[in-house]
Amino acid sequence: MFEPKPDRSRNEHLKEASRFLRGTLEESLARAETGAVTEDDTQLTKFHGTYQQDDRDLRAERMRKKMEKAFIFVVRVRVPGGVTTPAQWLALDKICEDYGNGTLRLTTRQSFQLHGIIKSNLKRTMQAINACLLDTIAACGDVNRNVMCSPNPYRSALHAETYELARQVGTYLLPRSRAYHEIWLDGEKVVDTSGPGDDGEEPIYGRFYLPRKFKIVFAVPPSNDVDVFGHDLGFIAIIEDGRIVGYDITAGGGMGMTHGRVETYPRAGDVMAFCTPDQVMDVSEKVMTVQRDFGDRIDRHHARFKYTVQDLGLDFIREETERRLGYTLGAPRPFRFEDQGDRYGWHQGDDGNWHYTLFVQDGRVKDEPGHHTLRTGLRAIAEIHDGEYRLTPNENLIIARVAPDKKAGIQALLDQHGLDRPLSGLRANAMSCVALPTCGLALAESERYLPDLLTVLEEKLEQAGLLRDDAISLRLTGCPNGCARPYLAEIGLVGRGPGLYNLYLGGAFDGS
Repeated sequence: MFEPKPDRSRNEHLKEASRFLRGTLEESLARAETGAVTEDDTQLTKFHGTYQQDDRDLRAERMRKKMEKAFIFVVRVRVPGGVTTPAQWLALDKICEDYGNGTLRLTTRQSFQLHGIIKSNLKRTMQAINACLLDTIAACGDVNRNVMCSPNPYRSALHAETYELARQVGTYLLPRSRAYHEIWLDGEKVVDTSGPGDDGEEPIYGRFYLPRKFKIVFAVPPSNDVDVFGHDLGFIAIIEDGRIVGYDITAGGGMGMTHGRVETYPRAGDVMAFCTPDQVMDVSEKVMTVQRDFGDRIDRHHARFKYTVQDLGLDFIREETERRLGYTLGAPRPFRFEDQGDRYGWHQGDDGNWHYTLFVQDGRVKDEPGHHTLRTGLRAIAEIHDGEYRLTPNENLIIARVAPDKKAGIQALLDQHGLDRPLSGLRANAMSCVALPTCGLALAESERYLPDLLTVLEEKLEQAGLLRDDAISLRLTGCPNGCARPYLAEIGLVGRGPGLYNLYLGGAFDGS
């Protein structure tokens, strides 16, 4: 197993000493005198799917009163391919009410986030998520994150195939440690998500895990809704005669950067090779182990796979991957993307079922009195829907696999709750990250500012005689880490400080 050099970052030593992600988490959770966990444990909680934060709107007042920060946690649910059942939606809706801030957040990685959870409710939240056959394992941390796939509403067979691969890859690359089940579920579990060889060792990750996070996506042309070039590893479906014959492999994409450090930068992934569907699992593991063994473990600002690809070259990455595979990969094949966005409204799949793609402003599921009752409406739909809910990579939601005889009833609920409404092309293609007041990394507003910004820009479009329905991709983030993938948008706004943003222009509408 891989052994890194001794002169590595503090986080590397912390992972090695954590007893496979256990650390002192149980002791930290038991300390009633503080709403926080220890500094070291805040790093380990990420591997378990949660980040410690505080309500930054309350920071100044609490400091004046010499009070501890208003510590809260965000919990990220692992949802491979973004597919959930209506029953799981109802369960998460109840969890956010019982333990969170009463909202669900749909993320750019096709997962759910639950915000505003205090430490004393953290374990209850994890157990409630597990009870509905979901989990938060490896939703964060220096591991492979939630695997995404295009939620294609038209071609049901192709979606089913790519979703199944995404699910299998995500499960196979999970950490094997039993720490999650010991700490959060008291050693019990409803579904075995820990994988084979669960004896405390990590057959893929080893004691050090990865240098930084690793992200895998599956794209199904002509839609590039997953932004395949913005991730560490991507698979682009090659479709011939209506079936997937294999996947082009992309390597070395990544969005994050740091203001003032020119050696950090966003990078679009390179098309590296072609593989057959039965090789996808093997390729995913071997590429990830190349990053495990060659990624930078000294400087975390330089630790993402994109820098490994840039420094060593794509030819080296391919050759090393093939050496580990024991066979040669094929040459990339042609593909064509048309856009990054979602297709709203009703669409019929090739299996005869209907799919309704619903716009969710900023991905935040909540009622807006006087405008719409989104959360109440989606709860009512989930109570009668027997298909799927699919989260999109653009923070929206597909009410999927609606039987023809159920379509009218769901449309009636969409109308009743004000959810079927016209959108400008700008608003329909806009995204934001969460940012203030909860994200500790945010330098400026994002989610709370985007709706008002779009309204102003829509008015400017009209004044200039431009069409409101022209699709324009605009993405806004509160910091340069790029959670809403602003560097791949036609217009990107990245927070530098309160009320200050860098403006980036000229990304391609197909995400290339």
